[in-house]
Amino acid sequence: MSDLEFEQKRTLSRVEAADQIEALAAALRRGGQAELELGPGRLTVRIPDEFRTEIEVELEDGEIDLEIELSWRTPQADRAADDS
Repeated sequence: MSDLEFEQKRTLSRVEAADQIEALAAALRRGGQAELELGPGRLTVRIPDEFRTEIEVELEDGEIDLEIELSWRTPQADRAADDS
């Protein structure tokens, strides 16, 4: 079970989608803490120097699904691993 999970599905225009991706890219470039707008609220996350990445493209039933996943360990998980 995850400590936190958020999923959002909505329809965006091409420009709105580009704005969302650009905002995320800018946060990645800055590093530190990033505020991500998630619908009516915001989530603040720590942006690390390195990520594990996965890019997946699927074509199924005439629909293309493009997923870009960035994964990293939280500071708490890093401390727990160091204590082991």
